[in-house]
Amino acid sequence: MRDIEEIATHIVHCAMNVHKALGPGLLESVYQQCLAYDLRKLGLSVACEVPLPVTYDEVRIDLGFRVDLVVEKAVIIENKTVEKLLPIHQAQLLTYLRLAKLELGFLLNWNVPLLKDGIKRMVNNLSR
Repeated sequence: MRDIEEIATHIVHCAMNVHKALGPGLLESVYQQCLAYDLRKLGLSVACEVPLPVTYDEVRIDLGFRVDLVVEKAVIIENKTVEKLLPIHQAQLLTYLRLAKLELGFLLNWNVPLLKDGIKRMVNNLSR
């Protein structure tokens, strides 16, 4: 597996390129597919709409939670097209990171004039 910071750099770079080309105003699914395409062009493994079960007291519960993107089995990306990112979006990503036992995630709000204002990097007990 690649270094997690290298993966993070590629994610931000590719997201900026997608946003520069498309601008705000499209559906999350459009940005998601374009971002996945660009990351794959770099040789990164990307899984889309990854099922995320919840385990409670030895019981696995499949409720239909889906992570937008998982890059290199190491980084979660949650795509949003909202007026602004809210604390609930951050809580969602942190919960996904915890359930998936991953350390790094990005919230990407594509509905902004400049994507740098819509990127939120979040960590779950980053040990590096």
